[in-house]
Amino acid sequence: MSQQGQGSTGNVIAAIASFFFPGLGQLVQGRILAALLFFLIPVVGYALWWLVVPAIIAGIVHLWSIIDAATFKAD
Repeated sequence: MSQQGQGSTGNVIAAIASFFFPGLGQLVQGRILAALLFFLIPVVGYALWWLVVPAIIAGIVHLWSIIDAATFKAD
């Protein structure tokens, strides 16, 4: 039985996917709810870029989605 840990090929691909499209890495990993949250928050925040604060929050959540995809460990 093979388990993927931090730094595994699957996590690297998921992190790269999340870099280009927030939440896509979580979707690749099969985590639907996390994918939706990591997609909706940055998209709404980036759409409201002129308000500055939502754009900053979106950037932080986008970065968080990349880190989360890279460090995910399946139980």
